[in-house]
Amino acid sequence: MHTAWGEIEVSDAHVHFFTSAFFRSLAVQSGQTVERIGETLGWQLPPSEPEQLAEIWARELDRCGVAQASLIASFPGDEDSVGRAVAHLPARFHGYFMLNAAAPDAADRVRRALAGPHLRGICLFPAMHRFSMREPRVRAILEISATQPGAVVFVHCGVLTVGVRAKLGLPSPFDMSFSNPLDLHAVALEFPKLNFVVPHFGAGYFRETLMLCDLCPNVYLDTSSSNSWLRYQPEGLDLAGAFRRALDVVGPRRLLFGTDSSFFPRGWHAAIFQTQAAVLEKLGISGADARLIFGENLRRLLGPVTRL
Repeated sequence: MHTAWGEIEVSDAHVHFFTSAFFRSLAVQSGQTVERIGETLGWQLPPSEPEQLAEIWARELDRCGVAQASLIASFPGDEDSVGRAVAHLPARFHGYFMLNAAAPDAADRVRRALAGPHLRGICLFPAMHRFSMREPRVRAILEISATQPGAVVFVHCGVLTVGVRAKLGLPSPFDMSFSNPLDLHAVALEFPKLNFVVPHFGAGYFRETLMLCDLCPNVYLDTSSSNSWLRYQPEGLDLAGAFRRALDVVGPRRLLFGTDSSFFPRGWHAAIFQTQAAVLEKLGISGADARLIFGENLRRLLGPVTRL
């Protein structure tokens, strides 16, 4: 992609893979048909097979000049969909899956998922599923993950809102008492060779997230979404200020560009890229650092995608 720093191979660290199984899950929860859900949301319904959806995303990335993306299975139990998408187009995608660490089969799911070549990231949402990162059942998941080279544990901290659920009138009984990134401190220290990713700069727990990253070199930050958590900052912190502080504390080698793209017809959220690129250009970062943030860090973290 052409940028202010010249040509950069952009990789998106945060793209939700909203499959037909995801829509069927919403239909069961809401008592509506899949078609009605699509109408309510104003979203294009995905094809029935994940390979077909992967092809749609690949064409969209081509249109926008994006080289690769991490696809996230966006409800527990849908890991097979992302695995199939990555297997179908291994040169374009990395595979992440959402896991409910409080579920009785969580450890078995992680073991099966990471045994194959296509899934690398385990996405944990402590507030959504009401568990602490310090619980023994989570430790069991991390022990399994730590044995798999290249495995990454993505942990959503801070404010958690799911707009889809609100639009469909579904409850979101989340518990933010499990959202503090400092809950990761002892865990990350215990597993120093296992890498963790905290999205959205900690989604409101910015100070705590910076403290965590400063103390734990195996914790990365994902820059995705509109970062609307900034409105909670009493000192009036803006996105440029957030990037400036993150660069000062964390450094450019542990920032992962992401958009939080998710649905069609919107497709890849180019405005997020444009905003973040403009901020970083204004801050005067070097071309080398821009290349790290916009792609090289993710590729180093997960390893190269398979070139066929």
